Amino acid sequence: MTTTTPQQNKEIVLEAFDALFNKRDYDAAKRFWSDSYIQHSAHISAGRDGLFDLIRSLPDTLRYENHVIVAEGDYVIAHGRFSGHGLPAAWIAADIIRFENGELAEHWDVIEDEATRANSVSGLPMFGDQFPA
Repeated sequence: MTTTTPQQNKEIVLEAFDALFNKRDYDAAKRFWSDSYIQHSAHISAGRDGLFDLIRSLPDTLRYENHVIVAEGDYVIAHGRFSGHGLPAAWIAADIIRFENGELAEHWDVIEDEATRANSVSGLPMFGDQFPA
């Protein structure tokens, strides 16, 4: 059984997300996601293959940018932006990942369309300190 620290888990998530979402390197991504990966997202089919198949179906322009990442024990929460997926607005997501044996073992998320300045009631951006262009 491999034990990783919360700091290592954060680094693994960022490397895994970059490999899958930005580089589309499925062989590299397989090193990060468990064979028995559990997917709780309503819009993604079960397992690691479900996630990988979703990414394969999206445009090559898909990009992930991380804004904040926190970890405690075997859990990581990454607040990020998914853009270039072919829809009118980028997605702002809070991805919750549970680690097991040093791998991404389970995932939940909360996703919403990124607000523009015109439709932000608070007047504040959802990601970083600037509204999308």
